[in-house]
Amino acid sequence: MPRDLRASQALQLWREVTLHLVREGEGDLSLRQSAVLLTVYLDPPPHTVRGLAAKLGVTKPVITRALDAMGQKGLLTRRRDEKDRRNVVIQRTLDGALAVQKLGDLVIAEFRKLPL
Repeated sequence: MPRDLRASQALQLWREVTLHLVREGEGDLSLRQSAVLLTVYLDPPPHTVRGLAAKLGVTKPVITRALDAMGQKGLLTRRRDEKDRRNVVIQRTLDGALAVQKLGDLVIAEFRKLPL
């Protein structure tokens, strides 16, 4: 496998992964929701609405809307921080972890299909 991708290969990979998700009806997350999901699952916890908003450079209501949509899909949950009731802590779910793992597997599979 090549170590470095050309820009055209990287974009082809992104396109193929996206097309697969669209065709299979999987995910259907916005780019913002995808960024939130991957941040929650790839960066070490704890994750808060305030922290995610700062990291993504958006407002707390933007994060709340993204969390609402992903919560309905069972990808994550929220709870009040018992130590600081002003904070909302985002928690991972089994369904969310499986979805992220499946996405990672899909990226690997599509990467392997790229012409050398």
